[in-house]
Amino acid sequence: MKKLLLLILILTGIGSDAFAKDKLRKEKNGDRYFFVYSFEKAIDSYTGSKRLTTEGQRRLALSYKNFDRNAQAEEAYAKLTSATEGVVTEDYYDYAMILKKNGKHDQSNMWMNKFAESKPNDLRAKDYTANKGKLAEFSAVDGKYDVLNLEMNTDAEDFAPSYYKDKIVFASTRTNKMNARKYNWDGKPFLNLYVSELDGAQMKSPAVFDKSLNSKMHDGGATFTKDGTTMAFTRNNSDTKRKDRVVELQIWFSNYADGKWSEPVAFILNNPDYSVGHPCLSADGNTMYFTSDMPGGFGGADIYRITKTGNVWGKAENLGNTINTEGNEVFPFFEEKNGVLLFSSDGRYGLGGLDVFISPANGTGFGRVFNAGAPLNTAADDFGVAVDDKLEKGYFSSNRAGGKGDDDIYSFDIHNGLGIGKKIEGIAKDKSGNPVPYAFITLLNDKGVVVDTLTTKDDGAYFFFVDADKNFKLVGKKADYNDGETPVSTSSKEYVVKADVTLIKKPTIVEQVVEGADLGKIAEFKNVYFDLNMYNIRPDAETELNKIVKIMNEFPSMVVELSSHTDCRETNGYNQALSDRRAKSSVDYIKSRITNPSRISGKGYGETRLVNGCACDVQTEAGCSEEDHQKNRRTEFIIRKK
Repeated sequence: MKKLLLLILILTGIGSDAFAKDKLRKEKNGDRYFFVYSFEKAIDSYTGSKRLTTEGQRRLALSYKNFDRNAQAEEAYAKLTSATEGVVTEDYYDYAMILKKNGKHDQSNMWMNKFAESKPNDLRAKDYTANKGKLAEFSAVDGKYDVLNLEMNTDAEDFAPSYYKDKIVFASTRTNKMNARKYNWDGKPFLNLYVSELDGAQMKSPAVFDKSLNSKMHDGGATFTKDGTTMAFTRNNSDTKRKDRVVELQIWFSNYADGKWSEPVAFILNNPDYSVGHPCLSADGNTMYFTSDMPGGFGGADIYRITKTGNVWGKAENLGNTINTEGNEVFPFFEEKNGVLLFSSDGRYGLGGLDVFISPANGTGFGRVFNAGAPLNTAADDFGVAVDDKLEKGYFSSNRAGGKGDDDIYSFDIHNGLGIGKKIEGIAKDKSGNPVPYAFITLLNDKGVVVDTLTTKDDGAYFFFVDADKNFKLVGKKADYNDGETPVSTSSKEYVVKADVTLIKKPTIVEQVVEGADLGKIAEFKNVYFDLNMYNIRPDAETELNKIVKIMNEFPSMVVELSSHTDCRETNGYNQALSDRRAKSSVDYIKSRITNPSRISGKGYGETRLVNGCACDVQTEAGCSEEDHQKNRRTEFIIRKK
């Protein structure tokens, strides 16, 4: 089914045969076999022709490619790209992909450079240019994964594993029927769904999932809701009457009730003019990711997301060029708990044909795309990934060397995350655990440098994507709350690191207004400063004194005593007189602006009430900084009566 979708895209993109009048009989025979997917017969006809048109040479190359005869495909593409006419830019790309699958990365890059020069704005060209220097990084087997070929694999095609309760469901060409219908493409039986119980990482002997769901053509793979009562699966359109012989993929749904699966129901987007397939359902079945070559995409097969309300599906959403390219993005799998999308693509720079890629969810969209790297990826096709919600184990399909069949299913263990960093997520909350909306959250690294910021919404939630094995600090701020701080380490093996920030709501003014309290602290009063040796009220001082005026007018019975203090520098007498004058200036300013002015009085205390040890004898003054002296130059507003 993987190959069928890719071939459908190739066939629908070939267009009309501009070389028909120049074709010899054997090439025309080859075309007929090519369009009914009989590639082995097509190859015999094409190679038996004394000459081929450029179109015929292209179809010969594609026939080799789709029959997994990559060495011959390379020779055919070499001849195609040397033709004097009819060569298109896409031929450069296809040739580069075959060279890469054959391990010839330098030659592949040469043709990719030609492709990128011809189509610099192509997303595949951009991704190649950005990542071509990372081959060694992607190829390194650094202990990130342990990959195991499963014992249950055979020479049949086995692929697209999916979790079904505590079992695995997959697509396979295996069969016990002696006269099973065969597929033109490879002479193997049509695909059906199989189910297997698990024994550790191994899958036990598979059984047919449900005979009632088997159609005349391909069925599989499948996806299930968490409770296992709803499934979506890929099936061929059984209408084979079309002249072009293109057989589209479709998605069908079935529900489990009363001990059996219901008659499949077609997906609303099934269409004879394009394919939809490779579904992945959310746990509740209300969201589905899928692959389609429907009009309006970026080219090839794109990944889409669709949601439903009740039983009605909404509008399909293309995941955009963060995920999709002009190539083929297929087999999406979204792990909901951790918010991670895994998919395969032949449009992004990788190690071979289809590579596995990973992208963390970023709000309603997706963030940076990461190549999963070796040994999950190889020069072959690696696709159809499913992982557990701890991001510790999973299954995938591959036709890599050393397997038992065309496509085999592999299990893999994940060590130290998926190599995409970590996700810090949490909630800004109060001391009772209630969300604090519109809190400003700052993420700082271990040097105190701001890494990122955001403002929470109604739910108080936030998240940040960060590097693994680092230390960070979260700081939450909001008006009328005391700041909250939370240290965070990303050294654990979990991909999602939980870290909430608690902000304590400040007491209201009414709660703070008690006898003996400093009204200046309640009003968040900033110290009033005077020019050197002066005591007149400056404009910046007015702003602060107005805070006191406002609260005293709100509490008409409040009585306040103002005290003004200096540091120890200058003589005692000078400091006493200066603080008296400054206190009087401040009191007079407030008196002129409040009801019942007698409620405010003031006094200067000079340097007699220092808050630290910065008295001006020779020893202590030498050890005090300007900041230390500043703490003594203060104004206090003590509430004597509420």
